[in-house]
Amino acid sequence: MYFDAEKYDIIVVGAGHAGCEAALASARMGKKTLMITLSLDTIAHMPCNPAIGGTGKSQLVREIDALGGEMGKNIDRTFIQSRTLNASKGPAVQSVRAQADKVRYHVEMKKVMENTPNLDLVMDEAVSLIHENSKVKGVRTKQFCQYLADAVILCTGVFLNGRIYMGEVNFPSGPIGQPNAPYLSDSLIELGLPLRKFKTGTPARVHGDSIDFSKMEIQHGDDDIVPFSFMTEKVEEMDQVPCYLTRTTTRTHDIIRENLSRSAVYGGMIESTGPRYCPSIEDKVVRFSEKQSHQFFVEPEGRDTKEYYIQGFSTSLPYEIQLEIYHSVTGLENAKLMRPAYAIEYDCIDPLHLMPSLEVMSVENLFSAGQFNGTSGYEEAAAQGLMAGINAVRKLDGMDPLIFDRATAYIGVLIDDLVTKGTNEPYRMMTSRSEYRLLLRQDNADLRLTQIGRDIGLVDDERYSRFLEKKYEIEKEMKRLEEEKIKPSEARGLLEEIGASPLNNTISLADFIKRPEINYEILKKLGKYDGSLNWQVTEQCEVQLKYDGYIKKQIQQVESYRKLEKRMIPRDMDFSAIDGLRLEAKQKLEAIKPLNIGQASRISGVSPADISVLLVYLQAYNRENEPTMESYHPQD
Repeated sequence: MYFDAEKYDIIVVGAGHAGCEAALASARMGKKTLMITLSLDTIAHMPCNPAIGGTGKSQLVREIDALGGEMGKNIDRTFIQSRTLNASKGPAVQSVRAQADKVRYHVEMKKVMENTPNLDLVMDEAVSLIHENSKVKGVRTKQFCQYLADAVILCTGVFLNGRIYMGEVNFPSGPIGQPNAPYLSDSLIELGLPLRKFKTGTPARVHGDSIDFSKMEIQHGDDDIVPFSFMTEKVEEMDQVPCYLTRTTTRTHDIIRENLSRSAVYGGMIESTGPRYCPSIEDKVVRFSEKQSHQFFVEPEGRDTKEYYIQGFSTSLPYEIQLEIYHSVTGLENAKLMRPAYAIEYDCIDPLHLMPSLEVMSVENLFSAGQFNGTSGYEEAAAQGLMAGINAVRKLDGMDPLIFDRATAYIGVLIDDLVTKGTNEPYRMMTSRSEYRLLLRQDNADLRLTQIGRDIGLVDDERYSRFLEKKYEIEKEMKRLEEEKIKPSEARGLLEEIGASPLNNTISLADFIKRPEINYEILKKLGKYDGSLNWQVTEQCEVQLKYDGYIKKQIQQVESYRKLEKRMIPRDMDFSAIDGLRLEAKQKLEAIKPLNIGQASRISGVSPADISVLLVYLQAYNRENEPTMESYHPQD
């Protein structure tokens, strides 16, 4: 019944942020790639907040960009407002967030996909996987096409058996009125994949002409815009579109409390788990009952639309109750809802059944990324998509997978959390999840990862040339700062002017710039800097010098951490046969199959005593068997 369509190296199912990065990575690394999507009109669509970045998330975007991915460049082309968050705090937690023109974001990404060699796009629905002896062989589609492939990457988002909930009303659907994908789940269950239900939600979209912005606090973008891509040297001046801040009222809370039984979540119509860090307005009112008011943002969805996104106001209440609660909010008294809020439930996999390469343990050459893996957020999805694409290519080429440890990249933290700890709710990245966040700053992602991107074949000549030039300029400038001196007499006047303590001795510019009040603008006023360097170079020099002591301490911590990461565990290790391990530890270790002692120590249910037993056993094992390295760890 199915006809044999074209043969590919790699097929990507889904064209969201995970699918785009996976397909681009595969194609750019030389593999003949097919991307199957339910709609060509929703490539890189933003069904929730039309924004990229934020705390913890901009670090991911910068890393994607440094490795040769597309998300950073695309948001730089299409943003309408940009802000640096936590600007007054240290560089470890500073993050960029940009409001996107969601239509342009889609259009520009689709343009990139269409013009990428080795990449075909087709509008169809994947309904089943072709497999043989637990090895994936291709995909069958709703249009009765049979596409053979050596590897498949699932980037299905929230579409698998997607169901919309608004109070008592529920129906099969993808996000924002798109169709769902009701068939593929059966094929995955047949293959033994342990599927489960998660949920997420989105607020209403409100017509801008019905909003009283005069009652709200205006939120302007930054004058000095920090781009996401290291290839964007400077963002040209532009008219940024403002966002707005407002708050709920006591009437808002009263309406919600009176109608909790009609909420799909609180009324029992939906039982799956939603994202802890993106709660609905019902959750906020119930969980933080002592608060009289909650703030939220009113954000434009683009330059050429009057739709506004009500950030922080998602709900699964019925439409008529939504109207009441929105109208009770300051500035939204006459709001006209263009799209109602809703919750959406969907099928996803337990990521404990994935290897660190994002290959499914039980099905060879089947990879997955994004919300299908139990995560939330465009940035988390894109990072996984990039890594799944890279590792699918490397698997087909007979190479070890690319695996980042927790001290190399936020991407490493993300994937390690998923495959080692699992998640019982939609996972989102935050800076607090990284133990070594001072080393994994957004500003140094290129210095950490661009060479790796070049080595694996994703970083092109232009990016690599810029990277080498920047690296050279940093080294040259750091040497200059160490060698050049500043005398007390040279600095006295300016230090008095800014209220800083005087210099007592002649010191190097490097030591001088370590003072909190000193920056390159001060050096320029003192005639110690000619203003010729790129801002990215001066930024690096300043951060490295000001935080030198803290960075050195964190490097020492990393050295201790990596000793355990280098103690590799053979993939064929039979943990059930190790005497002294507790039963829970045996079960967890056998299920997850950790790559090394470090990963084993982070598994829930594996105690320090279990690790001691494992180390003793591993020593004996290694005396009898030569250990093998099964993954490419670039940090080594």
